[in-house]
Amino acid sequence: MKDISPQLQNQIAQYQQLQNQLQVLGTQRVQLEAKLREIEGTLEELGKISGETPIYKSIGMLLVRQDDREALKKELEEHKETLTIRVKSIQKQEKSLSERYEDLAGKIQSALGTTPSAAEG
Repeated sequence: MKDISPQLQNQIAQYQQLQNQLQVLGTQRVQLEAKLREIEGTLEELGKISGETPIYKSIGMLLVRQDDREALKKELEEHKETLTIRVKSIQKQEKSLSERYEDLAGKIQSALGTTPSAAEG
């Protein structure tokens, strides 16, 4: 086996760091997307129920009656918009990190004298 240069060791460490960052971002994105779907479902249900049906809002461990439907709808829409922006931001970060990750993988494989197809097979 070849001796690994300090530069290659550094690239491998960066590669592992990028891999960890991608995993963290992926987890965050999935969680935010789940919250986003929940809000979208809530808005959909809010639109289906009649004006006489009481609505309650969860605040921590409490359920509080919400008489102002429009204020609640506006709050949900704003939260949806914020989550959408955060998801898009994470997606951009994931794309950028993924490109760096793939580039670094190629450099490491080249330095080790392996090709992607040989490493997969």
